Amino acid sequence: MAKVDGTFLYIGTYAGEAAARDDYAIVKDLHTDGAVGTYDAAVITKDSSGKVHVNKDEMATRHGGWGGAAAGAVIGILFPPAVIGTALVGGAIGSIGGHVWRGLSRSDVKELGELLDSGEAALLVIGASTLEAALDKAQLNAEKHIAKELGVSTDDVDAAVQEAASEIN
Repeated sequence: MAKVDGTFLYIGTYAGEAAARDDYAIVKDLHTDGAVGTYDAAVITKDSSGKVHVNKDEMATRHGGWGGAAAGAVIGILFPPAVIGTALVGGAIGSIGGHVWRGLSRSDVKELGELLDSGEAALLVIGASTLEAALDKAQLNAEKHIAKELGVSTDDVDAAVQEAASEIN
């Protein structure tokens, strides 16, 4: 059973970017319909040189409240900076990443990284534990996926996002 204030992480892999974007649109619709609370999501792709690119629709993530910072923190944990081809949320990643990192074991990080390596594109969604039931019901079309309750409260992530935002502004 998911914790009421817990943080949930979903990563699915896809044969192509278009399929990942289709599921990304489903997640945005779930939020619009009120099925999920605070969340952040990104489509992740790799180019032919192995660089990781993070593709986001910034308007959608603003509605989630975390504004790209939570997904950026997870990506920063899973990939070394040298392979990330897209600028992430800078200093916010360190603060938020610390909270997310506490919710993941080393084996979780390895498993998530290997999953991302197995597909051409991926969808990463992180948010309130209400995501779990909503994503199950939506039946996303990932070829493979991992879903994890992180063991860190959304309040902790919210506080880290607010702190990082105040440091940027």
